[in-house]
Amino acid sequence: MSVQDAAGSAAKGSAEAPMPAAREGRAAWPLWEVFVRSSRGLSHVHAGSLHAPDAALALRNARDLYTRRNEGVSIWVVPAEAIAASDPDSKGSFFESPQGKDYRHATYYTKSEGVKHL
Repeated sequence: MSVQDAAGSAAKGSAEAPMPAAREGRAAWPLWEVFVRSSRGLSHVHAGSLHAPDAALALRNARDLYTRRNEGVSIWVVPAEAIAASDPDSKGSFFESPQGKDYRHATYYTKSEGVKHL
């Protein structure tokens, strides 16, 4: 099949139309997670995700997308592949205290009578 035949069959409306070049490039961009610190808060909070080719463009796009009303004072962008997360389905076994280390949780200590603000 020649190039002209392929172009002619695509122009006639074949079932598998080629993806536009701009969309192909965007699909190859890595995913970035965006964290924003608001003027009211002390810590960064996850705001969302976006695709960008590099960190500089991800930072600018995050600013435009997640801080439109001047609510942010700091933005972090992190490649999604760099984030390691625990499995929410195994939270019981992951977060429970190891056997014999109950002293880490001060649940059974008694409060001293003479000590205030404890």
